[in-house]
Order: sequence, then C-alpha cells, then structure tokens
Amino acid sequence: MHPGSASRLGSAPRLAACIITHDEADRIEACIRSAAFCDEVVVVDSHSTDGTREIAAALGARVIERDWTGYRSQKEFAVRSCQCDWVLCLDADERVSEELRGEIERLRQGGFAGCAGWSIPRITDYFGKFLRHGNAYPDRLVRLFDRRRGGWVGREIHENTRVEGRIGRLRGHLLHYSYRSLTDHEQRMLRYAELMAESLHSSGRRGGLAPALVHSWWRFVRGYLLRLGFLDGWRGLVFACVESQYVRQKYLKLYLLGKGLKS
Repeated sequence: MHPGSASRLGSAPRLAACIITHDEADRIEACIRSAAFCDEVVVVDSHSTDGTREIAAALGARVIERDWTGYRSQKEFAVRSCQCDWVLCLDADERVSEELRGEIERLRQGGFAGCAGWSIPRITDYFGKFLRHGNAYPDRLVRLFDRRRGGWVGREIHENTRVEGRIGRLRGHLLHYSYRSLTDHEQRMLRYAELMAESLHSSGRRGGLAPALVHSWWRFVRGYLLRLGFLDGWRGLVFACVESQYVRQKYLKLYLLGKGLKS
C-alpha cells in the first residue's frame, strides 16, 4: 500500500509520517513502507546524491528538497510541512513494527482521544541483534503527537519533542537500524561530539579534563553495569565503549574550544 492510499476510518483523524533524509537510499524504502498506513508521508531531503529522493517519490511520498539547517530545525520543518495535524516522526533508519502499527491504528480509530502525544520505545539493532539493556533500551521518545500542541525543540543536536498536554505510553517498538558498521558508529559519535561541543560552547559552557574523564566513566558504568548492558553480551560491551568514547570526546573538544583551539 502506498502512502496516502490507506482507507479512511470514518471520521478518524488523518495522520502524516515525517522523515528527514540525506543519502539514505539503502534504508528509506523500508522506512516508508512501514509507514504506509499513514495518510501522507513527507520526506525532507538535504540534497542526497544517491537516489534517496527518487526512491521516496516512487513510493508515493511527498519529497521536499531543503538545505540542511540542523536536526531540530529540519525535523520541525517536516512537521510544519504536513497537511495533517497528527504526525508520526521517523528517522530514515527507523521502521514501525507491526505491533506499533496496530497500536497507532487503534488510537486513530478512537480519535487519538485523551492525549496530546505518545512516547514510543525504540529498540536498536546492533550487529544483527537488538540491544535490550543498557543506555540503548528502552529509548522512549515522543514521536506521535498533535502538532498543534507541540513540536521539535532544544539544540540542533540531540533534539527532542515537547508537547503541551498528557503524554501516553505505547508498547510497540520503533525498530532502529542505525549503524551500518563499527566504523559508522564511531564516526557518527565523533560528529555528534563535535556538534555538541560547539553547541555547548556557543551557549557559554566551558569544559575541563576532569569532566571528560568522570562523565565518560559514569556513562560506561551506568549503561554497562547499572542498566545491565552486560546482558547483551559482547554487543553490549562494544556499545558501552563507543558511548563512553563519545562523552569523552565531547568534553575534550569543549575544553579545547574554551582555549580557542581547534577541536
């Protein structure tokens, strides 16, 4: 079923899926197909060169090409570009599970009554198996909401949603296929560390060597030991190590920026 071809459920509210993309040709089809129950799919693409836009358009999505302005502002633009007031926000590396789809469709049949938005547990695939412990799970995110009562807020990196009104909790998973390889994971975390350090520095924050050590140590202990990341086996250990490295890099880069040096 193509986006927009979902049957109308009486007077049920219309629902849009919002996706931002850049060079996601290998993942965008699965994402869009998982959202085919939505009345419209809006893809905001920042000048992909690998055919992402063409694939999305062929699947029935409304594609908007836009200069990259940051994660938060790009996602907020996608939300405001929809024709529906109820939105489901997805990343290109995410898929709606069958259980989650069923929950959302039942809510829609009931008019999304009682809540302004719902949080969804996200589960991350890591080298062929989902992580079910540690800092990676349950990664609850408010992704289904009434855009008249909320939207994307915060920094451009590690952005979040804010909704005015009651927030419900869904049980079905948002499937997250984020990392193509260990190198991809490490490089992405390094990019996030640079962006976060720059954002913190511009807001007046300054770093130090001690925070770089203490915060990275705490991230590892919290995820791997206190949140039982070790139960995910070697995958849990690798994930916790990369996370710890991200935190250390973020504070080291912030420290160097405070000294007027390149990070």
